[in-house]
Amino acid sequence: EDGRWKPGSQGCCDRTAGELITELERHPDDIGAVIGDTKAEAGAWIRFNPVDGKGARNDNVTAFRHALVESDSMSISEQEAAYRKLGLPIACLVYSGGKSLHAIVKIDAADYEEYRWRVDFLYSRLSAAGIEIDRQNRNPSRLSRMPGVMRGGERQRLLAVDIGRKDWADWVQFIEEEQIPPEFACLPAPRTMTERIREDPDPPPELIKGILRQGHKMLISGASKAGKSFLLMELCIALAEGREWLGFQCRKSRVMYVNLEIDPDSSYGRFKAIYRALGIEHGNTDDLSVWDLRGKAMPLNRLVPGLVWWLRRGRFDAVVVDPIYKVITGDENSASDMGAFCNQFDRICDESGCSVIYCHHHSKGYQGSKRSMDRASGSGVFARDPDAQLDLIQLELTPEQQLRLQDGNATAWRMESSLREFANIKPVDLWFDYPIHRVDRSGMLADSFAEGSPEANLCKSSKRTSEDGRRERLDVAFDALNDGKNRVKVGELAEYMGIVTGTVRRYVKERSKEYWCENGLVGRHE
Repeated sequence: EDGRWKPGSQGCCDRTAGELITELERHPDDIGAVIGDTKAEAGAWIRFNPVDGKGARNDNVTAFRHALVESDSMSISEQEAAYRKLGLPIACLVYSGGKSLHAIVKIDAADYEEYRWRVDFLYSRLSAAGIEIDRQNRNPSRLSRMPGVMRGGERQRLLAVDIGRKDWADWVQFIEEEQIPPEFACLPAPRTMTERIREDPDPPPELIKGILRQGHKMLISGASKAGKSFLLMELCIALAEGREWLGFQCRKSRVMYVNLEIDPDSSYGRFKAIYRALGIEHGNTDDLSVWDLRGKAMPLNRLVPGLVWWLRRGRFDAVVVDPIYKVITGDENSASDMGAFCNQFDRICDESGCSVIYCHHHSKGYQGSKRSMDRASGSGVFARDPDAQLDLIQLELTPEQQLRLQDGNATAWRMESSLREFANIKPVDLWFDYPIHRVDRSGMLADSFAEGSPEANLCKSSKRTSEDGRRERLDVAFDALNDGKNRVKVGELAEYMGIVTGTVRRYVKERSKEYWCENGLVGRHE
């Protein structure tokens, strides 16, 4: 569609190098008899790492020997001169028949993880030397141009073999002596704004609209009994289904839930209950996976390699780790320890491309007088490290609100935010009505205050209430406790309204035309 010829399939990947060489020796003047006839306008491609004969993806690579270096920002002669000057351990140098040379560089990595590290190291050194290379070539299953065939009137040619340093170790020693210290060589080189403006990259897509981008980190903090695990499970389902979560649209994604706390059957039971409560009967369950690790958890730095392996294998977009206290390392109150711990989340994001979502508990005591980002237990690193923090704090319900509840077990919460990529959201009032959270669309909680906040404490004081508010509270309490005898004990009214008996008597005295109080009883005038 863009006018460029591209390989249309995985090609032939079931013959060994020995078999190909034998066939080429039998047909020395006819490459097409061995690999098939090529299209002259397109040329041909070959992989530079062996595969298992079952496919041509990264998972099929059996030896991580070489990496591809390609640049089309310089002339052919400048490219060759730059590669030779840097002493790259090049197995073969191929003219692509176009604007670039393909340098097949000796990597000789033991496994995929080491391969990615060495390729990043290699590319960073080239970038530091001012060579703009194509970073899409970092995969070990990448294709390179096959020498010997025609491409648009030019022949793809083998220019040199075994040039530069003899192998990877020799090259690393060479650049250690003359280049940047090796401990910094794997870091990206500084880039000018001119380069960034030229590239003009799009920001990562939004996983949760207005809250979280792909590949970023999000923390949900909250008090005990806020239903944080249920909230995370609801988010997993919303991502897998591509539906709203607490009023925020989620992009349809593949998500993994790492269960570290409850047994597998209980985990399944929770998901089943949430699906039922949400009214989802036949969902996109192939896009939601659960990794049950109760009793098998390990420190996060040890868990990350295996987690990244599964995330890449399943091509996931997001991973939820619940709860993090099971995998935490170091002292929760130490900024340096928690900084190192949170770096593991960065590692997951960088190596898998996934968003990482996790939850953490509040510190002890009432949190209403604190900012949302200061409520999480332990070091402030927890709140300042993630790209998005959502905090749940319980709301103080008046007796009137409690009376209006259809489900007396429901609890009220307010979700506040601290966002790095977006403007903070308008606080969202919620009900946790087991097993799901529901947005309060009635406005019933709009005037409620967080438990322990100065506003909530003031509302409990009779001196701070309005006359209409006191009248309503007394009427509601009396009607609720009156058993038909038209009289209620003062102590029962006080307990119902959450005030002291003296305050009840003041309420009654204020309404003396309607109520009377004698011998510890309150009655209503006929």
